[in-house]
Amino acid sequence: MRDFYQVTVAEVIRETGDASSFVLDVPPSLAVAFAYRPGQFVTVRVPSEQTGSVARCYSLCSSPHAEERPAITVKRTAGGYASNWFLDTVTAGTVLDLLPPAGTFCPGSLDGDFLLFAAGSGITPVISILKSVLAAGRGRVALVYANRDERSVIFAAGLRRLVTSAAGRLVVLHWLDSVQGIPAAAGIADLARPYAGWEPYVCGPDPYLAVVRAALGRLGVPAKRVRAERFLSLAENPFDETPTTSTANGGQAATLSVELDGTATALPWPPGTRMLDVLIAAGLDAPYSCRQGICGACACQLVAGEVEMAHNEVLEAADLADGYILACQAVPLTPEVRVTY
Repeated sequence: MRDFYQVTVAEVIRETGDASSFVLDVPPSLAVAFAYRPGQFVTVRVPSEQTGSVARCYSLCSSPHAEERPAITVKRTAGGYASNWFLDTVTAGTVLDLLPPAGTFCPGSLDGDFLLFAAGSGITPVISILKSVLAAGRGRVALVYANRDERSVIFAAGLRRLVTSAAGRLVVLHWLDSVQGIPAAAGIADLARPYAGWEPYVCGPDPYLAVVRAALGRLGVPAKRVRAERFLSLAENPFDETPTTSTANGGQAATLSVELDGTATALPWPPGTRMLDVLIAAGLDAPYSCRQGICGACACQLVAGEVEMAHNEVLEAADLADGYILACQAVPLTPEVRVTY
């Protein structure tokens, strides 16, 4: 079982008819544990009568650079157990079980120009990046935001205020299904064309991601430049007992050198064993959540050697080019492997 923290909800803010933000009262004693980068998420334990609990990841909509308390936004989905629990039962004073912030949907620098795409609740990590660039960066931001209709636009009033206060650094372009129809590559490309040279980040359902990728392709933006965040359900619950160590047949035995929390450690790495399991067995507090290669919480940077990942739903081409790997999916291909967190 992962170590988790209990954090009280300080305030609930109704954003739309089916979405609310939950402001977290993180005490000073947890300030270091809950330090986060724009675009990251927290994992929440949601009680369940059937299984005891389920785990869900929710992006932080707040900015660590804008003097805001951490907050997550939850949108109700049809049949969504966790989202309905949040919107129907969580109030100010509710205590949540949380894993610390994690994820890789984060700019390396806030000083560039950013072309951001969001659809529906995909705005949550995107607005964290947007506010952070305006507060702590020097660049400009263009946001293309798709929703069903005007009433569905999460953070509508806040976005208008940001446009007014940003002194020309922020452009918000809305796509409403009720007006323009379902998002199409040609239409999205038309909106994004003036900003095609800016850094593209996109978050939303898979059909929207596909449309945006096609639109950027029309504009000549290389696919490897596009950073995307997908919302996927966790296949395992990190709040339950730690799953059985995962192994594969055969493979390369190795020595794993890991730098974690400023400390370097060398460990024997048995063939076929996942890196995360080696770290956990050694008693190291390595970050992780889903153990399925879909959340990015366990991402670390490969400094030397080679590994193979059994599954990857979260790391983009740019992440892989920078050496990032998923510890929960990595097995060694060389006798020496060195990573850093």
